[in-house]
Amino acid sequence: MTDWVSVLTELIPLALVIALSPLSIIPAVLVLQSPHARITGLTFLAGWLVVIAVLTGVFVQLSGLMPEAGHPSTTASWVRIVIGVLLVAFGIYRWANRNHDAPEPAWMRKLTNISPGRGFVTAAVLAVVNPKVLFMCIAAGLAISTDELPRAATWASVLVFTVVAGSSVAIPVLTYVAAGERLDPAMARLGAWLHRQHAVLVAGILIIIGLLVAYKGLSHL
Repeated sequence: MTDWVSVLTELIPLALVIALSPLSIIPAVLVLQSPHARITGLTFLAGWLVVIAVLTGVFVQLSGLMPEAGHPSTTASWVRIVIGVLLVAFGIYRWANRNHDAPEPAWMRKLTNISPGRGFVTAAVLAVVNPKVLFMCIAAGLAISTDELPRAATWASVLVFTVVAGSSVAIPVLTYVAAGERLDPAMARLGAWLHRQHAVLVAGILIIIGLLVAYKGLSHL
Protein backbone atom coordinates (compact mmCIF):
# COMPACT_ATOMS: atom_id res chain seq x y z
CA MET A 1 0.00 0.00 0.00
CA THR A 2 2.85 2.36 0.87
CA ASP A 3 4.48 1.68 -2.52
CA TRP A 4 1.22 2.48 -4.31
CA VAL A 5 0.79 5.75 -2.41
CA SER A 6 4.38 6.65 -3.34
CA VAL A 7 3.63 5.99 -7.01
CA LEU A 8 0.48 8.11 -6.86
CA THR A 9 2.40 11.06 -5.39
CA GLU A 10 4.59 10.94 -8.48
CA LEU A 11 1.79 10.28 -10.96
CA ILE A 12 -0.59 13.05 -9.94
CA PRO A 13 1.82 15.96 -10.71
CA LEU A 14 2.53 14.35 -14.10
CA ALA A 15 -1.18 14.02 -14.80
CA LEU A 16 -1.71 17.66 -13.82
CA VAL A 17 0.69 18.75 -16.59
CA ILE A 18 -1.82 17.31 -19.06
CA ALA A 19 -4.92 18.41 -17.15
CA LEU A 20 -3.87 22.02 -16.62
CA SER A 21 -2.49 22.57 -20.10
CA PRO A 22 -4.61 25.05 -22.07
CA LEU A 23 -4.11 22.79 -25.08
CA SER A 24 -6.13 20.18 -23.21
CA ILE A 25 -8.85 22.54 -22.00
CA ILE A 26 -9.35 24.90 -24.96
CA PRO A 27 -10.27 22.19 -27.52
CA ALA A 28 -12.83 20.73 -25.10
CA VAL A 29 -14.38 24.16 -24.55
CA LEU A 30 -14.53 24.80 -28.31
CA VAL A 31 -16.12 21.41 -28.97
CA LEU A 32 -18.90 22.39 -26.56
CA GLN A 33 -19.73 25.30 -28.87
CA SER A 34 -20.40 22.93 -31.79
CA PRO A 35 -23.79 21.72 -33.04
CA HIS A 36 -24.98 18.70 -31.01
CA ALA A 37 -22.53 19.76 -28.29
CA ARG A 38 -23.63 17.20 -25.71
CA ILE A 39 -22.96 14.07 -27.75
CA THR A 40 -19.91 15.57 -29.47
CA GLY A 41 -18.46 16.50 -26.10
CA LEU A 42 -18.96 12.96 -24.81
CA THR A 43 -17.32 11.34 -27.84
CA PHE A 44 -14.45 13.84 -27.58
CA LEU A 45 -14.01 12.98 -23.89
CA ALA A 46 -14.04 9.25 -24.66
CA GLY A 47 -11.31 9.64 -27.30
CA TRP A 48 -9.17 11.75 -24.97
CA LEU A 49 -9.37 9.28 -22.07
CA VAL A 50 -8.86 6.18 -24.20
CA VAL A 51 -5.67 7.51 -25.83
CA ILE A 52 -4.15 8.63 -22.51
CA ALA A 53 -4.90 5.23 -20.96
CA VAL A 54 -3.54 3.30 -23.96
CA LEU A 55 -0.33 5.37 -24.20
CA THR A 56 0.33 5.03 -20.48
CA GLY A 57 -0.34 1.29 -20.55
CA VAL A 58 2.01 0.84 -23.52
CA PHE A 59 4.82 2.71 -21.77
CA VAL A 60 4.26 0.70 -18.58
CA GLN A 61 4.81 -2.46 -20.61
CA LEU A 62 7.83 -1.06 -22.49
CA SER A 63 9.41 0.21 -19.27
CA GLY A 64 8.99 -3.24 -17.77
CA LEU A 65 11.20 -4.65 -20.54
CA MET A 66 14.18 -2.49 -19.52
CA PRO A 67 17.03 -4.02 -17.53
CA GLU A 68 16.49 -3.79 -13.77
CA ALA A 69 12.73 -3.41 -14.31
CA GLY A 70 10.98 -3.24 -10.96
CA HIS A 71 13.76 -1.04 -9.54
CA PRO A 72 14.56 2.65 -10.03
CA SER A 73 17.16 1.80 -12.70
CA THR A 74 19.81 4.17 -13.97
CA THR A 75 18.16 4.19 -17.42
CA ALA A 76 14.77 5.14 -15.98
CA SER A 77 16.37 7.83 -13.80
CA TRP A 78 18.15 9.41 -16.77
CA VAL A 79 14.97 9.32 -18.84
CA ARG A 80 13.22 11.21 -16.03
CA ILE A 81 16.05 13.75 -15.88
CA VAL A 82 15.97 14.32 -19.65
CA ILE A 83 12.18 14.74 -19.64
CA GLY A 84 12.41 17.13 -16.69
CA VAL A 85 15.11 19.26 -18.33
CA LEU A 86 13.16 19.39 -21.60
CA LEU A 87 10.03 20.51 -19.75
CA VAL A 88 11.91 23.24 -17.90
CA ALA A 89 13.63 24.43 -21.09
CA PHE A 90 10.34 24.56 -22.99
CA GLY A 91 8.70 26.33 -20.05
CA ILE A 92 11.42 29.00 -20.04
CA TYR A 93 11.03 29.41 -23.80
CA ARG A 94 7.27 29.87 -23.46
CA TRP A 95 7.76 32.42 -20.68
CA ALA A 96 10.28 34.38 -22.72
CA ASN A 97 7.82 34.53 -25.62
CA ARG A 98 4.66 35.04 -23.54
CA ASN A 99 3.94 38.50 -24.99
CA HIS A 100 4.11 37.37 -28.61
CA ASP A 101 0.49 36.93 -29.58
CA ALA A 102 -0.07 34.15 -32.08
CA PRO A 103 -3.24 33.90 -34.15
CA GLU A 104 -5.62 31.11 -33.23
CA PRO A 105 -4.76 28.07 -35.40
CA ALA A 106 -7.22 27.23 -38.15
CA TRP A 107 -7.68 23.68 -36.80
CA MET A 108 -8.79 25.12 -33.47
CA ARG A 109 -11.48 27.26 -35.09
CA LYS A 110 -12.84 24.17 -36.86
CA LEU A 111 -13.52 22.48 -33.53
CA THR A 112 -16.69 24.53 -33.14
CA ASN A 113 -18.15 22.76 -36.18
CA ILE A 114 -17.15 19.12 -35.71
CA SER A 115 -19.77 16.38 -35.73
CA PRO A 116 -20.34 13.78 -33.00
CA GLY A 117 -18.83 11.10 -35.23
CA ARG A 118 -15.56 13.04 -35.50
CA GLY A 119 -15.36 13.90 -31.81
CA PHE A 120 -13.63 10.68 -30.76
CA VAL A 121 -11.09 10.70 -33.60
CA THR A 122 -10.33 14.41 -33.15
CA ALA A 123 -9.59 13.96 -29.45
CA ALA A 124 -7.45 10.91 -30.14
CA VAL A 125 -5.37 12.76 -32.74
CA LEU A 126 -4.95 15.83 -30.51
CA ALA A 127 -3.73 13.65 -27.65
CA VAL A 128 -1.26 11.68 -29.78
CA VAL A 129 0.33 14.75 -31.41
CA ASN A 130 0.58 16.74 -28.17
CA PRO A 131 4.21 16.44 -26.91
CA LYS A 132 3.19 17.14 -23.31
CA VAL A 133 0.76 14.24 -23.35
CA LEU A 134 3.40 11.93 -24.83
CA PHE A 135 6.16 12.96 -22.41
CA MET A 136 3.88 12.68 -19.38
CA CYS A 137 2.63 9.24 -20.43
CA ILE A 138 6.26 8.10 -20.80
CA ALA A 139 7.13 9.48 -17.36
CA ALA A 140 4.01 7.89 -15.86
CA GLY A 141 4.89 4.53 -17.40
CA LEU A 142 8.37 4.75 -15.86
CA ALA A 143 6.96 5.74 -12.47
CA ILE A 144 4.55 2.81 -12.42
CA SER A 145 6.95 0.17 -13.74
CA THR A 146 9.89 1.00 -11.43
CA ASP A 147 7.92 -0.08 -8.34
CA GLU A 148 7.10 -3.72 -7.82
CA LEU A 149 3.36 -3.25 -7.67
CA PRO A 150 0.84 -6.08 -7.92
CA ARG A 151 -0.83 -6.33 -11.30
CA ALA A 152 -4.10 -4.88 -9.98
CA ALA A 153 -2.29 -1.90 -8.41
CA THR A 154 -0.36 -1.30 -11.65
CA TRP A 155 -3.52 -0.96 -13.73
CA ALA A 156 -5.25 0.98 -10.97
CA SER A 157 -2.35 3.44 -11.21
CA VAL A 158 -2.91 3.76 -14.95
CA LEU A 159 -6.59 4.42 -14.27
CA VAL A 160 -5.87 7.10 -11.64
CA PHE A 161 -3.39 8.82 -13.95
CA THR A 162 -5.90 8.76 -16.81
CA VAL A 163 -8.74 10.15 -14.69
CA VAL A 164 -6.64 13.01 -13.28
CA ALA A 165 -5.07 13.82 -16.67
CA GLY A 166 -8.49 13.84 -18.33
CA SER A 167 -10.29 15.72 -15.56
CA SER A 168 -9.97 19.12 -17.21
CA VAL A 169 -11.78 17.76 -20.26
CA ALA A 170 -14.26 15.68 -18.26
CA ILE A 171 -15.39 18.49 -15.95
CA PRO A 172 -16.58 20.97 -18.63
CA VAL A 173 -18.03 18.20 -20.81
CA LEU A 174 -20.00 16.52 -18.02
CA THR A 175 -21.09 19.88 -16.61
CA TYR A 176 -22.37 20.88 -20.04
CA VAL A 177 -24.18 17.57 -20.44
CA ALA A 178 -26.00 18.34 -17.19
CA ALA A 179 -26.59 22.08 -17.66
CA GLY A 180 -26.79 22.44 -21.44
CA GLU A 181 -26.96 25.73 -23.31
CA ARG A 182 -27.05 27.76 -20.10
CA LEU A 183 -23.27 27.34 -19.97
CA ASP A 184 -22.62 28.74 -23.47
CA PRO A 185 -21.66 32.29 -22.34
CA ALA A 186 -19.42 30.94 -19.56
CA MET A 187 -17.70 28.53 -21.96
CA ALA A 188 -17.05 31.33 -24.44
CA ARG A 189 -15.52 33.52 -21.70
CA LEU A 190 -13.39 30.64 -20.43
CA GLY A 191 -12.09 29.87 -23.90
CA ALA A 192 -11.17 33.52 -24.51
CA TRP A 193 -9.38 33.81 -21.16
CA LEU A 194 -7.40 30.61 -21.70
CA HIS A 195 -6.36 31.78 -25.14
CA ARG A 196 -5.05 35.07 -23.66
CA GLN A 197 -3.21 33.41 -20.76
CA HIS A 198 -2.08 30.32 -22.66
CA ALA A 199 1.68 31.08 -22.70
CA VAL A 200 1.92 32.09 -19.04
CA LEU A 201 -0.03 29.06 -17.83
CA VAL A 202 1.96 26.62 -19.93
CA ALA A 203 5.29 28.14 -18.88
CA GLY A 204 4.53 27.98 -15.17
CA ILE A 205 3.20 24.42 -15.28
CA LEU A 206 6.09 23.10 -17.37
CA ILE A 207 8.80 24.66 -15.20
CA ILE A 208 7.33 23.43 -11.91
CA ILE A 209 6.59 19.90 -13.06
CA GLY A 210 9.87 19.68 -14.99
CA LEU A 211 11.80 20.44 -11.83
CA LEU A 212 9.85 17.79 -9.92
CA VAL A 213 10.45 15.14 -12.60
CA ALA A 214 14.18 15.95 -12.84
CA TYR A 215 14.53 15.86 -9.05
CA LYS A 216 12.85 12.45 -8.92
CA GLY A 217 15.34 11.15 -11.48
CA LEU A 218 18.34 12.61 -9.66
CA SER A 219 17.21 11.15 -6.34
CA HIS A 220 17.33 7.64 -7.83
CA LEU A 221 20.84 7.85 -9.28
